[in-house]
Amino acid sequence: MSINILGIESSCDDTSAAVIRDRQLLSNIIANQEVHKNYGGVVPELASRAHQQNIIPVVDMALKQAGLTSADIHAIAFTRGPGLLGSLLVGTSFVKGFALSRGIPMIDINHLQAHVLVHFLETAEKTHTPDFPFLCLLVSGGHTQLIVVRDHLEMEIIGNTIDDAAGEAFDKCAKVMGLPYPGGPVIDKLAKDGDPGRFQFNKPKLSKYDYSFSGLKTSFLYFLRDSMKKDQDFILKNQNDLAASLQQAIIDILYTKLILAAEETGIREIALAGGVSANSGLRSRLQEEAMLRNWIIHIPEFRFTTDNAAMIAITGYYKYRAGQFATEDITPRARMFF
Repeated sequence: MSINILGIESSCDDTSAAVIRDRQLLSNIIANQEVHKNYGGVVPELASRAHQQNIIPVVDMALKQAGLTSADIHAIAFTRGPGLLGSLLVGTSFVKGFALSRGIPMIDINHLQAHVLVHFLETAEKTHTPDFPFLCLLVSGGHTQLIVVRDHLEMEIIGNTIDDAAGEAFDKCAKVMGLPYPGGPVIDKLAKDGDPGRFQFNKPKLSKYDYSFSGLKTSFLYFLRDSMKKDQDFILKNQNDLAASLQQAIIDILYTKLILAAEETGIREIALAGGVSANSGLRSRLQEEAMLRNWIIHIPEFRFTTDNAAMIAITGYYKYRAGQFATEDITPRARMFF
């Protein structure tokens, strides 16, 4: 018998609902919150209020697009964490009511684990899935991790950021440049017409596979401060080269550790995941390294890079098969680990 899973994602500022039948994606609806652009970042209180407004219409639309009703759903999966607590509470509360009314099980999902398992969704564009074990470089606004994936539900974090995430470095450096939020996509766009070797910024020297981006941010800030003392229009005159050099520095930091991990583990299957995996420089660099090192690579579709409920649903599918269900007293967690 086929299994229909409804997935709910509400970890930050996007309200999303998706429906899958086994591994096949039937719908994936996302409601964005444009209001945060006015504040240069996500405002937690505004985010949770918007989730309350959006969640019912988003779920209704996801079911209709899938051609199903609530009676056809066998289980509902939801993001338990990590994320903004107020946003997570909205999703968790909705899921409890839905599951109780339909008499179906709830499945709690780790948001980061879901980013990795998005590679196992079946879509019209999907041609292949990773073989185990594989290395996944998970890069988002809040997390930067190197993960050894041994099975759908067996993952080990071997590298982590000790301070800021790569996505945070993109956004904060963009803010210093006076660019709009979110800054990562703007940096990516500007970098395409810039010289990545024009400026050099400090890179961390950490042992093994851990990351650090706070030093890079500080180096970037001080460089702009000193340059603007000589020319107030320095940023405007050099926007493209600054963006390209910053992006190159972040990519170099990420791939130095990924290459080391691949060499030392002997794993040749490599995947990208997370919001920053939409970055064109990061994606093209993986293709270059794959040709050089004979890697088999897996790059997510753009629509699955940012937060979405499809990744929650597919993770729910594997937990459903493993019989891993949540109890009614479950609560969300702002911080959460594998």
